[in-house]
Amino acid sequence: MNGLDWAVLIGYFAVMVAIGVWSHKRVDNVSDFFTAGGKMPWWLSGISHHMSGYSAVMFTGYAGIAYTYGVTSFVTWSFPIALGIAIGSKLFAPRINRLRSRLHVASPLEYLKNRYDLKTQQALAWSGMLLKIVDVGAKWAAIATLLSVFTGISLNQGILITGGITAIYCTIGGLWADALTELGQFIIQLLAGIAMFVAVFVRLDDHGGFFGVWDSPELQGHEKPLVGPYGTVFLLAFLFIKLFEYNGGMLNQAQRYMATPNAKEAERSARLSAILWLVWPLVLFFPMWMSPLLVESQKPDGSDSYALMTEQLLPHGLLGLVIVGFFSHTMAMCSSDANAIAAVFTRDCAPVIWARARAWNQSQGLRVARIATVVFLGLSMAAATQVNSPAFKDIITVVIKWVAGLMGPMAIPMMLGLLRAFRRSGPTAALVSWSMGLLAFWLVNYPINWNVEGGVPLQYQVSIPLAVSLVLYILVGYIRPEDTPERLALIEKINTDGDGAASATIPTPAGPADDVVRTAEG
Repeated sequence: MNGLDWAVLIGYFAVMVAIGVWSHKRVDNVSDFFTAGGKMPWWLSGISHHMSGYSAVMFTGYAGIAYTYGVTSFVTWSFPIALGIAIGSKLFAPRINRLRSRLHVASPLEYLKNRYDLKTQQALAWSGMLLKIVDVGAKWAAIATLLSVFTGISLNQGILITGGITAIYCTIGGLWADALTELGQFIIQLLAGIAMFVAVFVRLDDHGGFFGVWDSPELQGHEKPLVGPYGTVFLLAFLFIKLFEYNGGMLNQAQRYMATPNAKEAERSARLSAILWLVWPLVLFFPMWMSPLLVESQKPDGSDSYALMTEQLLPHGLLGLVIVGFFSHTMAMCSSDANAIAAVFTRDCAPVIWARARAWNQSQGLRVARIATVVFLGLSMAAATQVNSPAFKDIITVVIKWVAGLMGPMAIPMMLGLLRAFRRSGPTAALVSWSMGLLAFWLVNYPINWNVEGGVPLQYQVSIPLAVSLVLYILVGYIRPEDTPERLALIEKINTDGDGAASATIPTPAGPADDVVRTAEG
């Protein structure tokens, strides 16, 4: 990097902070901070939903997969996400929006107190927050890895810089700041991605052109859609996981649906995000597929290949823009995660563990929300320093094995609890599903993995916990149905607009830890 690249990077950071300051005036209460007051247009929500699913892991961990295996990086990652969101646009997006518009909640987990019970809500809230600390920690480590390649600064310094800048703008401006910065980040990503695509495409003339390049020895097998550990079972498992994860199971995407004015707008938001996930990653992945022709990775997993390629191919200025693109991905995801977890803590957890929290006014709740955001970011940055340790191993292991494997047991009670088809499943089914899914993850990844020659294949490490949770959630619901009139009325209200729950008595959360029973509004 030279002075021009640094100018682009510093300018980007300055704009992000300025957007946070500008967004501050749009945040008057907790609802504004966590759900943009339900006033976010569908197109901004859709772009924000799309951007909040990226991070620098794509340019490190998935770049390594692309360097080693080729097009399977798209087939087994962004394609399942696109398909999952497309399905969720009908199945989940409208219902999640109604959590805010009809039940008046500010956290995606707030409704669980009445859908199941307080114990279930707390189990899912605390375990979800802990998983997110690890998940976001891997994202900080990924961007710090890239920054170290370009600048030579240490990983910990890179974590501190990116985390500190993100903390400023997302703490000041809440979800509005997240969405607006993600719009800017999308534009930056568009310019940087096209620049990299063109730079690589031009170099292909030396290797037989676009169509002849696939015959190169360096790309042997790169055209195969399913290869190595990323086979059919992994693809199907990942599709199922991403159906839950990217439609709200990891909380930050649920907030984008909640932020739109109504259920129809939430559905349009999801469709836009699905289209972007189907088309745009092809532009981003193409240079990664070609990377074995152009660079030789210095790391066994190939995670530095994309960074090395940008240094080699792009002139200064454009190099700075691509680096900014790396930052924009990670900061978009991490800031949205921070906002989601702050919502869970402020609305779901604090009122249970601290009696004074039940009497917070809007100003006090907003202040705590901002403090919770900073604390979460600090904890995730601390976790980032432990990536590549014996406990967590490399970045892609954290993201694929830990996050994908643990997400299912936490997301299934939350997501399936929205649907009429699973109305018989109550708190017993939810807690059994959650706890046994976590136990299955530990057994498969550790005791069983240690005692199987060659270890348990990756596709089973990530799919078995989710399968256990799903089967038990359904089975226990049929063996011990807990579909009380109050729960049925709540489910009906989530599944309908207007008069769908008329004359039903529904516990509607009006604020933290409120157990208020209201008559449905007709």
